[in-house]
Amino acid sequence: MLKYIVTRVLWCIPVLFGACLIIFAISYIDPGDPVAALLGGSYTQEQYDTMAEELGVNRPFGVRFGTYIMNIVTKGDFGTSYTTKRSVSIEITSRFGVTMQLAVISIIIAVAFGLPSGIISATRQYSWVDRIVTVASLFFASMPGFWLALMLMLALALNWKLLPASGLGNWKNWVLPAMSSGLAFIATLTRMTRSSMLDVVRQDYIRTARAKGLDEKTIIMKHGIKNALIPIITTIGFQFGILVSGSVIVETIFSLPGLGTLMMSAINNRDYPVIQGCVIVLAALICAINLIVDLAYGFVDPRIMDQMRGVRKKSKKEATAL
Repeated sequence: MLKYIVTRVLWCIPVLFGACLIIFAISYIDPGDPVAALLGGSYTQEQYDTMAEELGVNRPFGVRFGTYIMNIVTKGDFGTSYTTKRSVSIEITSRFGVTMQLAVISIIIAVAFGLPSGIISATRQYSWVDRIVTVASLFFASMPGFWLALMLMLALALNWKLLPASGLGNWKNWVLPAMSSGLAFIATLTRMTRSSMLDVVRQDYIRTARAKGLDEKTIIMKHGIKNALIPIITTIGFQFGILVSGSVIVETIFSLPGLGTLMMSAINNRDYPVIQGCVIVLAALICAINLIVDLAYGFVDPRIMDQMRGVRKKSKKEATAL
């Protein structure tokens, strides 16, 4: 198991290096000029050269990229923000918790509602419950996220005054953002759970369990759900990555000080160190999520766990010899 984890972590290094190279190259070839953007409309050539030297944008690409990688590896330093003059690491650290909290709350809501809905829909296929769940999941899955966020804000915050429209204060401030992020995921998880459970309940071992006289609840809970979890876990991990990396819209609409609003502000101000730092941190987080999902496969399916541990199944000849 440890060997598998170490191998996966080592494979993340070229992935992160590629992400660094791509985002750094895009920032380098971008036609916008961060120096001119910071200096404003009027400046002298001397002011321009001084600012360019201070930011380090007048050096060759290879030198800038090599220095950037060395600072990350040796110091964990992602540079200094052009606009706030603060360390990018500090900027990201101060915003990271908000984005993660929003993603975790959204995931919990989605799993709490999506998983039971998919199971009920699959076990009562073609019933009125199944039809309602299917229509509702298709409706929320096809609904644009920004439109849903604005409609929830308009209805629950502005018209009915039940919840705050923006900012952070208490638990009520998380309800609308979490609903906006989680409803589409509930629909996706419901559909995936239903599809996976339908494949499982048609298997021979489920028929055998019913023939033995086991009650339906035991069959579904003990034999059905566990064997249907692999694609469900994949969906949860994939959607969690989307929630973390795609939080720009929700955080902007509800004025949450997370990574999404930080990246949006950095893009508008051509603050390249902040953009690069956010992309690299999100890429590392996606790699970590994929590793956790793969490890979860092993705990769900013992055969996958044996493969992770390097346990080789005995061949027929070896079994005969024994």
